[in-house]
Amino acid sequence: MLVIADNLNIRNAEYMGAVKKKDGKTIEAMAKDLAARGAELINVQVSSDGSDDEDLLPFVTEAIQKGAGIPLCLDSRNVKALGKAIPLCEEPPIINYFSADEKNPDNLLALVSKSKSNLIVRALKGTVPSTLEAKLLIIEDLLEKANAADIPNERLFADPSVVHISKGMGQEHLLNAHESIVVLNEMVDPPLNTVIWLSNVTSSLPKNLKSTVASSYLSYLAGAGLNAALVDVKDREIMKAVYLIKTFRDEITFAAGDLV
Repeated sequence: MLVIADNLNIRNAEYMGAVKKKDGKTIEAMAKDLAARGAELINVQVSSDGSDDEDLLPFVTEAIQKGAGIPLCLDSRNVKALGKAIPLCEEPPIINYFSADEKNPDNLLALVSKSKSNLIVRALKGTVPSTLEAKLLIIEDLLEKANAADIPNERLFADPSVVHISKGMGQEHLLNAHESIVVLNEMVDPPLNTVIWLSNVTSSLPKNLKSTVASSYLSYLAGAGLNAALVDVKDREIMKAVYLIKTFRDEITFAAGDLV
């Protein structure tokens, strides 16, 4: 299970304050702390829509890379900003994300292909599809486009798009995301990776329930063969679940003291 820290996002007021001030030292310290808490990659986000990313994303990427010293996941809707930030990464990053709503698909895919970056292909077309069939159809189309751009499956991460459990058809969405992972692992050849953004599951839930619901759903998806997840690495309950998933998969050696 690949652990991608999602802590440095636009909802983090302290982080965004440092971004707007271009306070590199504070951003470096935040990144270093996330690596120490178990992050294997850090998701880098500076806006929701790509505005100002050409200026801010390269600066923040460089600061996080310097502070953490681990691979990065660049989260931007701005292809030009990604082009400036990718060379600042010590190794090819994951680009988060490519969906059916991408305005410049050819430009994005060419950039990913040329830079040997990895790419998240997300089941999204206007809204998050609610059925298993709709999720898989979108992902299949995105995979074909990525492969045609010379991006092999080994560098692709399929994201079935999870939504919050507490409203509307959330519970059905989460079940279909699980089934999507099962199907993708069984049917796609050569194999590709799967990923989810865990915090989306608990949006609007009371704070005292978030950790329990998130860690349980992560374990549920791990049973389906999930490869990676964007998670809050400061959440001890979630990180305990990650530790046990890695243990049960024989990726690490278990020690009871690690869970204290």
